[in-house]
Amino acid sequence: MEAESLSIVAFDGARIVYRRIGKGRPLVVLNGFGATSADWDPSFIDRLASSNELILLNNRGIGGSTDDGQPFDIAKLAADAAHVIETLGIERATVLGWSMGGFIAQALALNYADRVHKLVLLSTDSGGVEADLASPDVWAELLDTSGTPNEQARRLFFLLFPTDVAESFYREFGDVVAAARAQLSAELLNRQAAAMDAWHRNGVASRLREIRVPVLIATGTEDIVIPASNALKLVNAIPGAWLARFPHGGHAFTAQYPRALADLINTFLAVDGSALRPF
Repeated sequence: MEAESLSIVAFDGARIVYRRIGKGRPLVVLNGFGATSADWDPSFIDRLASSNELILLNNRGIGGSTDDGQPFDIAKLAADAAHVIETLGIERATVLGWSMGGFIAQALALNYADRVHKLVLLSTDSGGVEADLASPDVWAELLDTSGTPNEQARRLFFLLFPTDVAESFYREFGDVVAAARAQLSAELLNRQAAAMDAWHRNGVASRLREIRVPVLIATGTEDIVIPASNALKLVNAIPGAWLARFPHGGHAFTAQYPRALADLINTFLAVDGSALRPF
């Protein structure tokens, strides 16, 4: 992202960096653990931006966004996003969240319901004891910042994608991801990890029936970071939710199916909200 394309909103000890691209309905886009708005698959973002105005946020403390160095939780990150929506004068926005971004999106929909029009949840869970978690080995690898940036990137690719496709993604994008990893603060990653740990102790599973906006849930069937069974739990708990399962998709199935997923999301967003309203 070119520096001149970035804007900043100050809030609660933080300066939140965001970028706006595209035209159409406002769509707030929230990325996951250790990721920034620059880390999305470009073809996925371009296809979404063909029908929507994207507001791509960098969470506090990462990707140019700054903060006060204090611990935060998922609710705090949702408050940041809500403040950006309010500052931009958007009455109600659709919110898309992937992985940890999906945690933030759920908290946003519950705590700031008047700001959310529709909800898109990708590769995520509702937290609490109800969530199905990754194995301890997978979780440890996700948090591991040892080794060179290229070694970190390679480990990450084999977490995000099925083994038979991870190598090809690494060959194509490994250097790009390694460069991004080199810019990450281990201290910030630890604070994000603590926020996710708290989410998986508490979460919002008991409140999901309060969500009264249209919701699209999508997952890769071979996700080992946030198992696909969580998508079934979400769709069973949220009234009227849609569910899409992408075969052989890993945690980052957005990069395996960028066009098909973006087309599905665009279709969901184009449908009249009254037709999607839960009973």
